[in-house]
Amino acid sequence: MSDSQLSPVTETSIVTLTGAATTRVRDLLQQENDPALGLRMFVADGGCSGLQYGMTLDEEQEGDAVIVQEGVKILVDAMSVGYLTGSDIDYVDSLMGAGFVVNNPNAVSACGCGQSFKTATQSDDSQARSCASGH
Repeated sequence: MSDSQLSPVTETSIVTLTGAATTRVRDLLQQENDPALGLRMFVADGGCSGLQYGMTLDEEQEGDAVIVQEGVKILVDAMSVGYLTGSDIDYVDSLMGAGFVVNNPNAVSACGCGQSFKTATQSDDSQARSCASGH
């Protein structure tokens, strides 16, 4: 088989899901009942620290890094890869609420809500904004 016939390389070191996160994503995907869907992880401008995490169920797009972990497909767009590489995603269900938590080694500071972060390469003059969760 020539190189041009090989399927896209599956990335394994961009993000990792914990067992709890894998179970929760698998449950969400089963509810959707669409085998083309995977968990899209992305980073966007916003949040109180300058960048914010986003997650949605989506189909693979051209240019996505694709991570397959325990049968769960994780999709990361090219712009977000640099911000998310090395991150661990957990799912926590506690008295304070339930949700995904991103443990990102690229973040030098984060909002108290955990949904927004800042990297060492961001300028210090970025304006703080209110937290998405009301903190």
